[in-house]
Amino acid sequence: MMEWPRCLRVAMSGATVAWLLSVAWSGHLTAQAGTATPRTAAPASATAQTSEQAFKNIQVLKGIPVDDFMGAMGIMSAATGFDCSECHTGAGTDSVDWPADTPRKRTARKMVEMVATLNRTNFGGRQVVTCWTCHRGRDRPLITPAMETVYGTPVVEMDDVVITDQGGATADQVLDKYIQALGGAQRLAGLKSYIGKGTSVGFGGFGGEGHVQIFVKAPDQRTVIVEYDEAGRGNAVRSFDGRVGWLRTPLSVTGEYELSGSELEGARLDAQISFPGQIKQVLSSLRVGLPTTISDLPAPSSQETKPNFGQDRAVQVVQGTGPKNTLVTLYFDQESGLLLRMVRYGASPIGRIPTQIDYGDYRVVAGVKLPFRMTFAWLNGRDAIQLDDVQPNVPIDAAKFGRPAPQSSKP
Repeated sequence: MMEWPRCLRVAMSGATVAWLLSVAWSGHLTAQAGTATPRTAAPASATAQTSEQAFKNIQVLKGIPVDDFMGAMGIMSAATGFDCSECHTGAGTDSVDWPADTPRKRTARKMVEMVATLNRTNFGGRQVVTCWTCHRGRDRPLITPAMETVYGTPVVEMDDVVITDQGGATADQVLDKYIQALGGAQRLAGLKSYIGKGTSVGFGGFGGEGHVQIFVKAPDQRTVIVEYDEAGRGNAVRSFDGRVGWLRTPLSVTGEYELSGSELEGARLDAQISFPGQIKQVLSSLRVGLPTTISDLPAPSSQETKPNFGQDRAVQVVQGTGPKNTLVTLYFDQESGLLLRMVRYGASPIGRIPTQIDYGDYRVVAGVKLPFRMTFAWLNGRDAIQLDDVQPNVPIDAAKFGRPAPQSSKP
């Protein structure tokens, strides 16, 4: 289901592929980094595990949920431009030794402890300094500015926490326009469930095309299943039943693991936002940011040559707080009022974990506009989904939202 960033792409040698998330459950994985005073979250159920329960040789990232631990690994990979093999002995081979310490792994511990100390002693414990602050995709941070940078066009990136637009529209006005653009509150209230079917393509076409099914039931149940044609690849599943969430990744050692940290709250939010009529109840502390532009969502690999992809769109920005204080930023098309992008930020001991979902190709289903094109991107992958058919208000077996069913063996 996901693209593999540099941290994970090296583990792609035939049947030996074993993504970090699932290898951990076999007891072979440890990915190291240091931190100070990690955020501790209670497991969602008796089967959920913390980092030191799931992984070997954890020295400092203790007491955090598995999904937050893996998010922290994604932050390190994005910040340094490293992949697994540059910190883990034999990563991407049959002889990988995940628990082994390496010089870079020891350095990572020290660096994150340094960052935590800076935040604690200078910013009252707030996460102002992270790995990304200095590294910006390089293994060694730049020390001296280049003249091309000093006198060139600056790269402007919006802060995680938006600057409030004091003179623009209110959050209620933006959200009301969105609700009306979708078909109105009354029609949205009549949508209780739906099943979508289509195709899914990972970043760069990795793994080939998959057949996707999306099951959604109000107010907060959602499951995405991607079945791949590639022999031996298996399927990918993200499920949330309103309380407990699960993640299964393809070509894994043990199949799946239970969400219990930031990704659990992210799964809850994704399910709730699937029924836009409740958006004002789902998000609190709403505020409108300064207007800006964003590029249209990436297209599936088979559609990258089609027109209108990647165009800049003028958007209105609304930010609020979701489940368990999850920071959520929404980008609405200024012209149509439709939601084009949602970015939610999870928590980790070394920085926020961003997940971005882009929406497009809205079509009318039972009087309600729903996005038939979505791109789900997080630090450990990206998947472009194109739906062909959506069936509204159909009965859905409750088991669809629970723990993924065992995969049948294929010859």
